[in-house]
Amino acid sequence: MVGDDTTLAALIGSRICHDLISPIGAIGNGLELLSMAGDVQGPEVALMSESVASANARIRFFRIAYGLAPADSLLGRAEVARVIDDTFRGGRLSVVWMPEGDQPRQAVKIAFLCLQCLESAMPHGGEAVVRRDGPGWRIEGDAARLRIEPRLWGPLSNPDTILELTSSDVQFGVLRQIVRDRTPPLLVETGAQRIVMRF
Repeated sequence: MVGDDTTLAALIGSRICHDLISPIGAIGNGLELLSMAGDVQGPEVALMSESVASANARIRFFRIAYGLAPADSLLGRAEVARVIDDTFRGGRLSVVWMPEGDQPRQAVKIAFLCLQCLESAMPHGGEAVVRRDGPGWRIEGDAARLRIEPRLWGPLSNPDTILELTSSDVQFGVLRQIVRDRTPPLLVETGAQRIVMRF
């Protein structure tokens, strides 16, 4: 039974990602077979393969960030690191995942949403580091140039503020909804070249 809008949204996210991952994987396998057979080669095939790999990585990232995260579910470090490496490889944002061992899926979900928020604030690139901070989590984003929009970042740690979203900002809305009643709450500190998010 669906208990609230957050759970329903997570179920929708899980379903969409589940339905997309198989055909995307099949396309990748087909391209690999064509390449091995020598029937199709060249930069066009390489471009298609890179695009399929990128789409596959994004879907796996979205499945964690927007999918259902049962309270007792864990994610292994190897799986999380692989998803992060595949998602951000070749991009402007470099991500370092520090936590060792298995971690609660719900916490990883929040960390992934934080990374997406940081990515939107670093259009010219930067580095994000995810680490455990005692019993909590700390995500730091550093960049020479940050684009911090108060309409998005302010409401994250102030649930009484109205959050105005566009489709490209949905991660801010989902993150605020998830951490709204969380203890400890999400804390955000912004500076000229650094953003720190703690939960």
